[in-house]
Amino acid sequence: MAFGLSKRELAEWKAAVSNGEIALLTHFWYDPRFPQYHSVTKAGCRNKEKLARWGEQYGLKRDWMHDREEFPHFDLLGDDQIRILEAEGLRAHIHRFRLTKK
Repeated sequence: MAFGLSKRELAEWKAAVSNGEIALLTHFWYDPRFPQYHSVTKAGCRNKEKLARWGEQYGLKRDWMHDREEFPHFDLLGDDQIRILEAEGLRAHIHRFRLTKK
C-alpha cells in the first residue's frame, strides 16, 4: 500500500515514465514481506532497455525489473534506495520520507 504522495505527484511520475524518461517516485509503503522498510522508491521508464542500462550503473539486475505493461520499474529499498536517491540528487526524498542508513 502506498501513502504520502499526492495524485499530482503520481500523475507526473506516470507521465514521465510514459514519455520514456527515467522517473523516480518515493512514497511511504508497507509490505509484510519487508517489515524493516517503511518506504519504497519506484524508478520507472517505459523504455525497458533504457531503464535496464540506467539500473546497471547502480548494480541493479534486469531480472529485478517489474515488467509492468505501462510502467516498468525497479523498486528501490533500504541502503540501495538511499544511495541511488543521493546519486540522482534527490536528497529531498531522503528527508521527506525520513530515510536513514542502517
